[in-house]
Amino acid sequence: MPSIDLSKTSVRELNAALHKLQADTNETLWTVTNPNGEHSIAAGVDAPVTINVQGSVGYFCGGMNKHANIVIDGSAGQGVGENMMSGRIHVKGDASQSAGATGRGGLLIVDGNASARCGISMKGIDIVVKGGIGHLSAFMGQNGRLVVFGEAGEALGDSIYEARLYVRGPVAGLGADCIEKPLRDTHKAELMELLTEAGEAHKIDIAEFRRYGSARKLYNFNIDNAGAY
Repeated sequence: MPSIDLSKTSVRELNAALHKLQADTNETLWTVTNPNGEHSIAAGVDAPVTINVQGSVGYFCGGMNKHANIVIDGSAGQGVGENMMSGRIHVKGDASQSAGATGRGGLLIVDGNASARCGISMKGIDIVVKGGIGHLSAFMGQNGRLVVFGEAGEALGDSIYEARLYVRGPVAGLGADCIEKPLRDTHKAELMELLTEAGEAHKIDIAEFRRYGSARKLYNFNIDNAGAY
């Protein structure tokens, strides 16, 4: 069980060690102490290992993650889980802007609040935020699912493609081409699946959520919709 103290070891050295891991490694549980807000901790990991980060991190923690389970016992700076491919990242505090940006797969959980542009240009990632999210979240969301227990800021889902958004609290405003859609049984089942993965199943009434998605009016230019571009 490797334990890395970032007050004595550089992030570059930590990441180099993680990048050397093979799929069949027996070093499956890593502990990182004294992160002190350093950037790019555990970025680019490509192995089925668990990494427990004991404290808050800076920018791009877990960026490009593939297979790893990363637990951050604190808050995370900009771009946590940016472009992650698979695996799981769990932030036990708050997340700054652009959490899960361009993510292609895996699950990102934020126990607190997420700032602006949460899930921007998401491409298949699942994101569960147990607090609220800031403005322009899911901007140009192409695929994947965003679940928010609290409120959402202005311009939610602006220029959205086919990402699916579920918000329990009030929404300050919807972005271009984003509309509220019916919450059907298939969507309730999808919500229950995500809440189960986030450890929140049966704690929240899924009927309290509202679903948002694309009106599909921006896919092709139409002079009648010019005001929406």
